[in-house]
Amino acid sequence: MKLKVDKDLCIGCGACQAVAPEVFEIEDDGLATTIVDEVPKEIEEDAIDAKEGCPTSAIDEVTEEDENTEETSNNEE
Repeated sequence: MKLKVDKDLCIGCGACQAVAPEVFEIEDDGLATTIVDEVPKEIEEDAIDAKEGCPTSAIDEVTEEDENTEETSNNEE
C-alpha cells in the first residue's frame, strides 16, 4: 500500500502522525508528508486509520494506475 498527502488539502493538524508515526511526519512547512514509499504490512491498519481520520481527507491511496498516469504526465513535459 502506498499513500500520499495532498498538500493543498492538508491543514497540518498532526492527526495522521499521531496515529501512524512510522508513516507520516509534519514537515518544516507545517504540513504532513509520508516518510515511507510503501507502508509495511504490519502497520497498514494504523495507516488506514490515519487516512480515514484525516479531517480534510488529504490522504489518498496511490494505485498502480495513479503511478502510471503520473509517469506518463512527467514524460510528456
